[in-house]
Amino acid sequence: MGLGVSLPAVKRGALTRASVAITVAAGLTLSGACGGDGEGGGDSLSVGVLLPGGGASRFGQFDRPLIEQKLKQLCPRCPAATVAATPEPAVQRQQLEAMITRGVDVLILAVVDAKGLRSTVEAAHRAGIPVVAYDRLAQGPISGYVTFDGATVGRLQGEGLLKAMGTKANGGQIVMMNGATTDPNADWYKQGALSVLRDNVKIGKSYDTVGWRPENAYVNMTGAIAALGADNIDGVLAANDSLAGAVVSAFNAAEVRPLPPVTGQDADLAAVRRIVRGDQYMTVYKPFKPAADAAVEMAVALGRGETVASIAPGTVDSPTTKNIPAVLLPSVSVTISNIKDTLVKDGMYTINQICTAKLRSACDKAGLTP
Repeated sequence: MGLGVSLPAVKRGALTRASVAITVAAGLTLSGACGGDGEGGGDSLSVGVLLPGGGASRFGQFDRPLIEQKLKQLCPRCPAATVAATPEPAVQRQQLEAMITRGVDVLILAVVDAKGLRSTVEAAHRAGIPVVAYDRLAQGPISGYVTFDGATVGRLQGEGLLKAMGTKANGGQIVMMNGATTDPNADWYKQGALSVLRDNVKIGKSYDTVGWRPENAYVNMTGAIAALGADNIDGVLAANDSLAGAVVSAFNAAEVRPLPPVTGQDADLAAVRRIVRGDQYMTVYKPFKPAADAAVEMAVALGRGETVASIAPGTVDSPTTKNIPAVLLPSVSVTISNIKDTLVKDGMYTINQICTAKLRSACDKAGLTP
């Protein structure tokens, strides 16, 4: 991949599924260095965590508790992490500045606006606070990066959409509902999808969704339906499940039946139910625990002044920094056929959580039985 403003350049050794165990093993070796003896040392490490969403978002439901659990495991007598969550760039800047002022030892940052927060990341660096970029590649002098390979995510979405489109995959027309341009991952996903879509389908409309906000996606999809005609939309590449939900709502409001195939990402519970119902074709499942574990392992090592070489086998370049130690994790395409063997098997959801009373018949048909 070439170096670009939004697209991380993977340099070497992206972490494979088989090597996730290496990350876990590395974390276990760190636990002795973090426990401390009750007199300063291991007990004093303070970690700040900044996320782009909380509550019902994937970051609130999965990433935050996993990060907190891993920190407690590696450093049981350390203070609890200071966690802040917001989708607003200006608010996240204030949160980051507050943590710098507070004097945390290390930061885990899932950045909302990579370019906009660059100067604040630089301020953290001047204050001697290492920053681990989580999920999204922040600009500025960051010390480590943990994410899922965005090109693979986009490719899985594109391949899934083409498969769902069947005969219309050759020359059909789609709409692309991409993520926010302020998120460096959005273009990564987009380019991965285009790598399999551009030679097969016509892209009737393509939108960059401001703030990843579903309400913006709903307006854009409503406009696409009006401009292209519902009968002329053979599929929608939605970059994540929140956008996919907005796309489905727009089709429903326009009384479109049957719905064209729609992709997603993050394996949100609402999206999994849409897949069972037949309103969404697929989502991309990103096992969050290996990512959270690797981020905390990096943060603990950096907070102790240790190397992260054994945790991060690869490197990436950002627009501002080269050779950033990086962990790039694999993703899995989820459709109705493998929900049980992926999400249920991994303990992300139970069948009872997925299969509401209204979905019981569809679940039975899909083999989703307790």
